[in-house]
Amino acid sequence: MTGNDHAITVGGIPLPSSTPLFLTLIGVHVAFGLVCVVAGLAAMLSDKGPRQHAGAGTVYFWSLCGVCFTATALSVMRWAETYHLFILGVLSFAAAMLGRTAHRRHWPQGLPWHIAGMSGSYIVLLTAFYVDNGRNLPLWRQLPQAAFWIMPSLLGIPLVLWQLLRHPLMRSWRRRQ
Repeated sequence: MTGNDHAITVGGIPLPSSTPLFLTLIGVHVAFGLVCVVAGLAAMLSDKGPRQHAGAGTVYFWSLCGVCFTATALSVMRWAETYHLFILGVLSFAAAMLGRTAHRRHWPQGLPWHIAGMSGSYIVLLTAFYVDNGRNLPLWRQLPQAAFWIMPSLLGIPLVLWQLLRHPLMRSWRRRQ
């Protein structure tokens, strides 16, 4: 980066560059990320079916596409410092693609793949956020860097396993198999 490429702070979070392109990409990236977090929660907590759950899931998926696209551009701009965020973005998108494909193509074992893929995508999305921003967040800044990598999975994986083992939809799905 060149020009006015110096760090600035926005909302207590330091940004490594103040170039217009970088700031625009960050703004779009954050907007897509916030939509992902809200839509993902809405999909998880809504009644399952074609309206609420599927609608929120669709918004989540396409917003995640935006997160991945902007994360790729941001990573290319600062590869040495952020290649790991690119990898997390690709993993999150790949998991969402797996979950979405399993459901849309009506795979024989599609429901567990859908749950695992979409939930795993959300966990990786949150991991990327905390890895990049945890050191600047109240309470989180007290934790070691390894916690940012581990905590979303420590909290999320047991919830996914509960869904796969105990959720009423999974129980009825197993009875039909």
